[in-house]
Amino acid sequence: MSSFFSSPAIQSDDAPSPRGHYSHARIAGDLLFTAGLGPVHPRTRELVGAGDVAEQTRQVFRNLAAILAEAGVSLKDVVKITAFLQDIDRDWDAYDAVFPEFFDPPYPARLTAGARLGDILVEIEIVALLPRR
Repeated sequence: MSSFFSSPAIQSDDAPSPRGHYSHARIAGDLLFTAGLGPVHPRTRELVGAGDVAEQTRQVFRNLAAILAEAGVSLKDVVKITAFLQDIDRDWDAYDAVFPEFFDPPYPARLTAGARLGDILVEIEIVALLPRR
């Protein structure tokens, strides 16, 4: 059976392994779509930066960068970010301040929403543009 998603799933040993039935990322055409990732250390599977949304955001971007690298791209190729904050009113400024550490203008398009996330403060998924093949 032919599928639009005929490319293999992207998995990185340098990102936390999925805890369910999903791939780190999938490619569709010239776009790479990641799963939502949290601030978990890829080797220890421990939560990083408990209570610190800025440090958690940094860990999430490190995890996402590892997945992108597996596909041969980087955070410079990100065109869209969707993020969820446990407490958007409290954490917005600290979360937003991390972006210039990982991205240069023009920044990716972004949606940030509040969500119930259990023990984590932030979860992020991204869409990246792949080089033309």
